Amino acid sequence: MAVEELQSIIMRCQILEEQDFQEEDFGLFQLAGQRCIDEGHIEQLLEIIQNEKNKVIIKNMGWNLVGPVVRCLLWNKEDEKRKYYFLMLDLLVKLCNPKELLLGLLELIEEPSGKQISQIILLLLQPLQTVIQKLHNNKAYSVGLALSTLWSQLSLLPVPYSEEQIQTDDYGLCQCCKALIEFTKPFVEEVINDKENSLENENEKLKDELLKFCFKSLKCPLLTAQFFEQSKEAGNDPLRCFASEIIGFLSAIGHPFPKIIFNHGRKKRTWDYLEFEEEEDKQLADSMASLAYLVFVQGISIDQLPMVLSPSYLLQFNMAHIEVFLQRTEESVFSKGVDLLENGLLRIEDNSLLHQYLEIKSFLTVPQGLVKVMTLCPIETLRKKSLAMLQLYINKLDSQGKYTLFRCLLNTSNHSGVEAFIIQNIKNQIDVSLKRTHNKWFTGPQLISLLDLVLFLPEGAETDLLQNSDRIMASLNLLRYLVIKDNEKDNQTGLWTELAKIENNFLKPLHTGLNMSKAHYEAEIKNSQENSQEVQKSKDLCSVTVGGEEIPNMPPEMQLKVLHSALFTFDLIESVLARVEELIEIKTKSTTEENIGIK
Repeated sequence: MAVEELQSIIMRCQILEEQDFQEEDFGLFQLAGQRCIDEGHIEQLLEIIQNEKNKVIIKNMGWNLVGPVVRCLLWNKEDEKRKYYFLMLDLLVKLCNPKELLLGLLELIEEPSGKQISQIILLLLQPLQTVIQKLHNNKAYSVGLALSTLWSQLSLLPVPYSEEQIQTDDYGLCQCCKALIEFTKPFVEEVINDKENSLENENEKLKDELLKFCFKSLKCPLLTAQFFEQSKEAGNDPLRCFASEIIGFLSAIGHPFPKIIFNHGRKKRTWDYLEFEEEEDKQLADSMASLAYLVFVQGISIDQLPMVLSPSYLLQFNMAHIEVFLQRTEESVFSKGVDLLENGLLRIEDNSLLHQYLEIKSFLTVPQGLVKVMTLCPIETLRKKSLAMLQLYINKLDSQGKYTLFRCLLNTSNHSGVEAFIIQNIKNQIDVSLKRTHNKWFTGPQLISLLDLVLFLPEGAETDLLQNSDRIMASLNLLRYLVIKDNEKDNQTGLWTELAKIENNFLKPLHTGLNMSKAHYEAEIKNSQENSQEVQKSKDLCSVTVGGEEIPNMPPEMQLKVLHSALFTFDLIESVLARVEELIEIKTKSTTEENIGIK
């Protein structure tokens, strides 16, 4: 019945001129064709499509059958008639109006979600390529529209983050990346083979569309993609292969990556004539950062880089990209920033990075970004690596650069552990200055200015000593070191002229704070012990308030352990404080006796 209905519609249309086809004819043809497919009359439908007499009708109306055929291929994977569906799809692609087919195929690609995205893309890439090749007018627009649609769908797929996930490729992203390269190659070759260079010709427009696609691909999936050492030489990492091909495309269409990345950020870029949408332009920084990582860390096409570039220049160039990585919250992304920083720093000799570089914004925001990773990242290996990179960065700076960075991080980190780390580094620099060569940045007035940020309590005696214990212990150890190493008579560090201020701003408030904190925690321990006797009867949980904040509910024995641990910390601080004051007294007394002896 469905076949007869379709043949009836075709016979009526055969006597009409092409321009006389009505909208109603298209609708009836689609419905009848759909019924033929649904009822399994595939071979009869193929005969109708192949009939030379129906050539004009199929050219204008046949594209309406592509959707039903594609859905059958997706849903009926075990159907014995699949070969007929493939044959029909090939015929429709060959015979139908390419402009209508292009729009129809792109609509089909946009329809699915989840795992079906990759299935339909892999099915339709070859037909889509064939259709675009038949479009001689506005080919660049068609290529751009197709690549944009494909990329939008692929960007919805999760990027695999482990070797196992890459191998299983559950969502088909890796397969799609490989297929997308094959889809794009003919258009890249078309650009290469064209000898005209006018910005107005179709070839230049095609080049622009390919350039946009490469930028988008560098952002997704390559920005978040993980690459693995063992896959480097083997070539079995599909995402690495995709990255290599994308960088190759850039060079092939006249935009080799050195030209792109070294122009990025300048007032006039080589691609400024491209009409990027505002959102795309904002995402360009992500693409450039991704490209820098692929080249410098993964070594893809690094042989194209000029060999004359200095390590400090390369670091300066990459700092903006490192900043982009560290601003992201995904571990897979900001870890690349840490790797890229390591790559740049290892090329530079210790103490050779000039302090003037810190006048560039990224040279201060990058270490601040490392601090965020060190303190907020849930992955221990990344926290440790960020700490190692911050230390490496400090090692590379000259003395004034170290001094400037220390001041910056002491003022911005707001983390006791980080501040303790910086104070330890200050101590190390003072030690170098006292033992080897005099350094004005870590002795005398400059050092005193820095010590003002170290040897004080932010809120005086009211400072939360437990919260700031790491910083306080580091500060006391630094002060102890200064008292031991610098005699009052020499006073190389300037400590002894500032001793009264240090006692008033740091030592005395610390004494008062310790007394208050110990009394408070001892009272809490007493209360907790009394409460625990009652709680044991009910086997319930209890709560304790410390410093105005309630400790989360926990068993009484655990709370007592926490409170005793706090008291132990206070005792430790108190013992170091006592030792510092003892050393000060010994030193000042010794100096006084020497002065009396001289007189």
